[in-house]
Amino acid sequence: MKKKILVFTLAASVAALSACSGSGDSEKVMTSKAGDVTKEEFYKEMKDSVGEQAMQMIVLEKVLENKYKVDEKQVDEEFNKNKEQLGENFEAFLAQQGQTPDSFKKMIRLQKLQEAALTDGVEVSDEELNKRIEESQSEINARHILVEDEETAKEVKGKLDKGEDFAKVAKEYSTDPGSKEEGGDLDWFGYGVMVPEFWEAAYHLEPGTISEPVQSDHGFHIIEVKEKRQKKDEKITDEKKEEIKHELLMEKSDENELLTKVSKLVKEADVKIKDEDLKSALDLFKEQPAAEPEEAPLVEEEDEKTKKEK
Repeated sequence: MKKKILVFTLAASVAALSACSGSGDSEKVMTSKAGDVTKEEFYKEMKDSVGEQAMQMIVLEKVLENKYKVDEKQVDEEFNKNKEQLGENFEAFLAQQGQTPDSFKKMIRLQKLQEAALTDGVEVSDEELNKRIEESQSEINARHILVEDEETAKEVKGKLDKGEDFAKVAKEYSTDPGSKEEGGDLDWFGYGVMVPEFWEAAYHLEPGTISEPVQSDHGFHIIEVKEKRQKKDEKITDEKKEEIKHELLMEKSDENELLTKVSKLVKEADVKIKDEDLKSALDLFKEQPAAEPEEAPLVEEEDEKTKKEK
């Protein structure tokens, strides 16, 4: 997920603590010739190690579930998507993260609850949605030259303006190992593959034209768009529209407001922790100051693994 202000590691140990009863319970959870372990002892051990984190997770889940609803079908779909992507490595992934299938689903559910809170009050217009749908249907064939600083970028642009061969200049100047030896060629790509600044510049370039220097986190790009085309035989279903709309909502939301929203919900719910040792867990949810308004929303790519670092 792309917006994460409240980050909780839902390890199996945390899930186990949430299932424990309070202190004073002498029921045995483990027996052995070396000695038994009661629920009371188990609770204390877990509380000392992950107690505050577990309490924060439980409080967060409770107050969010009281206000927002999560479609369990979406949770299952997200779970199965991860399982399919990881294939035979899925169980190893869970073990490495200290997760069980149930705790991993719990993490997905909690993340979706946070997203619901984060996007609450954010709106996406039909115009914005249609523009993004159109972009998602577009593919661009381009090449670029990536350099470290603006001065070099201007030097490169000057050479190209004088008619020097793009591929030759790319091989001489570009710092992008993935395309340098190909004369800067990037082949065809669609929306969400490149960093936002690159896509925005390329999308608005006419084929056969070369951009001014475009800055991104990777440096300065000089982009030439060779061709553009629309994807064929790809139907935009209602489900796909909702997915795109959610993506826009997340981009337009301010992640700094999430903790403020949750803190308000905790206050309204009148949460009181009875265990003195865990009361400090609520410190995270003390009322937060309102976030300063930004001139423009930050756009953060959702899937870093699909982004080509150009």
